[in-house]
Amino acid sequence: MTGNVPHKQGLATMPRVQAVWEHPVFQRELARLDALEQDRAFCRHGARHLLDTARIMWIRALELGLDADREVVYATALLHDVGKAEQFEAGEPHELAGERIAGEILASLPEGAHFSDIERVAVLTAIRGHRRLRVDAEPLERLLYQADKASRACFACPPEVRAACSWPDEKKNLAIML
Repeated sequence: MTGNVPHKQGLATMPRVQAVWEHPVFQRELARLDALEQDRAFCRHGARHLLDTARIMWIRALELGLDADREVVYATALLHDVGKAEQFEAGEPHELAGERIAGEILASLPEGAHFSDIERVAVLTAIRGHRRLRVDAEPLERLLYQADKASRACFACPPEVRAACSWPDEKKNLAIML
């Protein structure tokens, strides 16, 4: 695992992920999305969803014995819905808008916070493919697809909210899973 720096509390920090979080374009898009979803009763795409997705991805990577970099996993999860506001406002599929915006963010991270070309391609491929799982999906893409769906706690939604959800019942997570 590269990039992990011990923190005074004994936990590892992730400087490259922190740089993504602090990036002005990421913060702008997160604020846009928060405003657009402020009245949404279910499945918001804010920090909680992004971090839930990251943690599930990381757990699955460990369980599967994948050779994954924690910062790549977390950056992918943080960035995967960065195009959601564009989808709401302009109709562009958020996986395509997200790939474009994430590419802009990753290309402009400060010195010392860069991801390699191979890492950037993997992140962008995963973002582009996270809504529909391809047969030949890359490992990071598959992790993101699964974690994004598993992060939805449909079983905990009140029945009236669950009934208003656009997902068909067969897609809803009606039991705790990982």
